[in-house]
Amino acid sequence: MQQKTNSNRFIDIFAGCGGLSLGLIRAGWKCAFAIEKNSDAFLTYKHNLLEGKYASNFDWPEWLDRSAHDIDELLENHRERLQSLNGKIDLIAGGPPCQGFSSAGRRQHDDPRNRLFESYLEVVDLLNPKTILIENVRGFTSDFSKTSSIKNYSVELADRLSANYDVYFQLCNLSEFGVPQSRVRFFLIAILKGTNSRNPFEFVNAALPKFLQKNNLRVPVSAKQALSSLELSKGGVRPSCETNGFMEICPTPPTTSYQKYLALDGSDIHDLRLARHSDAVAKRFQTIIDNSHKMGRLNTAIDGDLREQLGIKKKALRVLDPDRPAPTITSMPDDLLHYSEPRALTVRENARLQGFPDSFAFKGKYTTGGERRKYEVPRFTQVANAVPPIVAEVFGIALMELTDQVQQTTKAANTLINQSRMEIPKLTA
Repeated sequence: MQQKTNSNRFIDIFAGCGGLSLGLIRAGWKCAFAIEKNSDAFLTYKHNLLEGKYASNFDWPEWLDRSAHDIDELLENHRERLQSLNGKIDLIAGGPPCQGFSSAGRRQHDDPRNRLFESYLEVVDLLNPKTILIENVRGFTSDFSKTSSIKNYSVELADRLSANYDVYFQLCNLSEFGVPQSRVRFFLIAILKGTNSRNPFEFVNAALPKFLQKNNLRVPVSAKQALSSLELSKGGVRPSCETNGFMEICPTPPTTSYQKYLALDGSDIHDLRLARHSDAVAKRFQTIIDNSHKMGRLNTAIDGDLREQLGIKKKALRVLDPDRPAPTITSMPDDLLHYSEPRALTVRENARLQGFPDSFAFKGKYTTGGERRKYEVPRFTQVANAVPPIVAEVFGIALMELTDQVQQTTKAANTLINQSRMEIPKLTA
């Protein structure tokens, strides 16, 4: 479902696989270009957006290769080109990698990825966009230890932007946007000083109910409402069309409003490959599912006694509650078990919990491990790290209205200035 595109342009920095760009494009924005360091994530971005049905929504410059780029490489090699775009970009969107801030990770204040927003701010200084949108994990707003020189990154970021921008930020539970996931995220919106007098989140709050009504989405969306057409008991399995030796889900037609919304981009469904669980593992998973239903521990880490009984060290393992939004998905494919079938979720099922269209195809490895996790971004990680396109679309609609208002305000101010200049009497000798 693609809306009419106007002349408002954005740049997506730390673009990942394209969730944020997809949502903004659907809301009517045109993408100037996107920056993503990882080649697998950018391959997904390129396949679905640059070379897919949204190709006409890009205004990619000739001086920038359509390939993976590091933000520091961009600054080093194309600084003058960026400066030439000063004042010509309406929105810079994106969020620095979140692993150093996330409570699900090690949360280290000196993680080098935490400082990538310095480079982000340097791009902002060069381009001077009308609006800025940043998304990050909830931990972005939490204080580090007393020994850290940085107390709180969200506060520091707001302080750094406040010289030229009015800055607003808040935490949003994405289940309120129609995402079938209890996922709380930090959002920051900054607007050039003197161009707007309203809190931009008012525009978001106004756009959300209209978006939900238009797409026949009722919140919250449950895990079963998102995944029921992918149940093995309904469609069965078939040999994977992508990987020899694997089986994949046979999808059935969408039945819920949410499933129908995700099918609007086309009937193709990708990334259905199932994990190869041994009989012993499947039996163990079934025991966990049965116990979690019986003990009322759905969406909650399994009981310690059960872990000990089954010899499981993993503490984050949870069984989905079919009647509620899922917990926050992670990059680990075995963190969540299906609500009724003894198996981990597929990439497609995680993507549904993130609000990606079924036709959006992910590229690269499915999983990785060990030291390779430091530099590889497989499909499960691409999905987990993304901004849900549904949320991005709502923000895109709101920021479109906000940016139009900023442009009107700026135009009116310039008109008054020009009129004043014309009315100044000339001095005679």
